[in-house]
Amino acid sequence: MRILVVDDSITTRLILKSMLEEAGYSDIILASNAFEALDCLEVSDQPQRKCGFDLIFMDIVMDEMNGIEACRRIKNNEKTKDIPVIMITGRSDVEMLKQAFEAGAHDYLIKPVNKTELWARTSAALRLKREIDRRVRREQELLEVTELLEEANRKLQRLSSIDGLTEIANRRQFDHTLNNEWKIAIRHGSPFSIILIDIDFFKLYNDTLGHAAGDNSLKNVAKVLEAELKRSEDLVARYGGEEFGVVLPNTDLNGALVVAERLRLAVEQLKIPHPSSPISNHITISLGVCSMSPTKISSTKKLLEYADRALYRAKENGRNRVEHCVTD
Repeated sequence: MRILVVDDSITTRLILKSMLEEAGYSDIILASNAFEALDCLEVSDQPQRKCGFDLIFMDIVMDEMNGIEACRRIKNNEKTKDIPVIMITGRSDVEMLKQAFEAGAHDYLIKPVNKTELWARTSAALRLKREIDRRVRREQELLEVTELLEEANRKLQRLSSIDGLTEIANRRQFDHTLNNEWKIAIRHGSPFSIILIDIDFFKLYNDTLGHAAGDNSLKNVAKVLEAELKRSEDLVARYGGEEFGVVLPNTDLNGALVVAERLRLAVEQLKIPHPSSPISNHITISLGVCSMSPTKISSTKKLLEYADRALYRAKENGRNRVEHCVTD
């Protein structure tokens, strides 16, 4: 236990030191005034570092800065605020003691200091300091556990929204984003588009080259689709199997068609061999685009239905192409 004794009387300092050593306290630092004491306490410029003292005895009446002001500064310092301060006074001035307690003092002793009383007050103050330290450690441990839990929750949240194979957004995240962005579009009166995408003849691809090759192709297609979306608010997700969905907030039909054609070309230019495709030597995609100006009486269900119709028409018309819906 490290104790700081602050008194402008060298006699008082040495008497207190001797009494404390007699009680078994060996690590005692002496300071002759408040400024010297504050210098001892300011062990680092780093606010998170703890001060190394466990108890302070502070004379109230000292030149230049009295003990009450020194106590106030100690209690206002994040590093030293938990150190008990026992004031030492040569007179039992009620008003002065009141100011000392208001400044944060823990206890007081009257000069000349009685040895037994000193030991008792010291023991009680150090027990308090140990309890404060235990509380601080528990709070720190709790904070660390809370931060770990929050990080774990963030990871779980991310995992719950990511497709395990392609590592892009999953169907759950697609639905969540679609519904949220749809509501925003209703409020702002902005156009809204989606694209549904299907890899052409993917079953034949799997039957010919195997599911491992199919999985690898899904990853490559997902990666290039995600890379082609230029705005942070746009989202591509694995919609199911070999299907992908794209959410394009604040995008009209012309803009959505431009994006869709860019996605089609990007996948075609991957040149992933597809030996069983009736239409190409490489993997291609078909895309169905639908755009609406959302209203409270329209719905995402209808939007998806129209996009699905457009995708079906792209397949019927030869695949590896973009078709758009005609809304009611």
